[in-house]
Amino acid sequence: MSNIPFQTIDWDTIPKTEHKGETGTAFWQTVQHEGLRTRIVEYSAGYLADHWCQKGHIVHCLEGEVISELETGEAFVLKKGMTYIVSDDLSSHRSVSKEGVKLLIIDGDFLQLKITK
Repeated sequence: MSNIPFQTIDWDTIPKTEHKGETGTAFWQTVQHEGLRTRIVEYSAGYLADHWCQKGHIVHCLEGEVISELETGEAFVLKKGMTYIVSDDLSSHRSVSKEGVKLLIIDGDFLQLKITK
């Protein structure tokens, strides 16, 4: 991961890319640095992710609410102002949004699982 100089992000200038879920659609605005990805992600109403994700994330809910389902059967509701954090390979999770949601998602090399002895 390289050093990132001070910068601001005007999200109004970042194009949205469309990503279909099993149901619904996700719209991503992505700023990519070496080893670090920062996104504003909006899930449409009725969104269900089309895969179980193993990647680590820091997810902060900006608007609405999202359910993070774990493959173990657990589910966690993230509402406006709440955040969850998980490292790579520590859970198999997917997102569900009944009414739609807007999230700030940060992920990258710093979330890789570190084995300590």
